[in-house]
Amino acid sequence: MPDAEGHPAVDEIELVSVLAALADPLRLEVVQKLMAEADGAERHCTSFGLPVSKSTRSHHFKVLREAGLITQVDRGNSRMAQLRRSDIESRFPGLLDAVATAPD
Repeated sequence: MPDAEGHPAVDEIELVSVLAALADPLRLEVVQKLMAEADGAERHCTSFGLPVSKSTRSHHFKVLREAGLITQVDRGNSRMAQLRRSDIESRFPGLLDAVATAPD
């Protein structure tokens, strides 16, 4: 059962949800940018420079969160995103390597 913020437990992360989340080019870009960061790094959700409205940006991060790809935490009045790298790798070995090398 997802936690209060909508983060699924590792064993609840489903491949279909992950692939559906990654099917959108903007969400794929977010994950690829997080992969380029050090493990455990957090980024402000606005730092990705997505060319969409605030509500659409929130929707994209909600899809990533509910798919289990990212964790979001509140830091003061900011919301930060962190890739669930070890969770995804343990659940679907090699998936993030494929995402990292996906053509634009």
